[in-house]
Amino acid sequence: MLLYDDIGRYPTSMGMKKTSLYIDDEVDRALAVRAAAEGVTKAELIRLTLGAAVATPTRIRPKAVGIVSDGKPSIARDIDAYLASTGFGE
Repeated sequence: MLLYDDIGRYPTSMGMKKTSLYIDDEVDRALAVRAAAEGVTKAELIRLTLGAAVATPTRIRPKAVGIVSDGKPSIARDIDAYLASTGFGE
């Protein structure tokens, strides 16, 4: 929960860092509409959204093993030997 001073501003001693970013005009308009609908400032909406984004755990990426993992060495590792064993090109 973020705390405001008596006139609705964030106290600067609360560990906040001022930063700037560039956004598209359409994103700015959408932020204004959404913030008004939620009854907060654009700055508050941005803080809440960024806070939620970094609080979300990073997605675990699966390790690709191909279509089938049968424990046998991949044909692609030594395609020339495989093709020679099949008689290809003779």
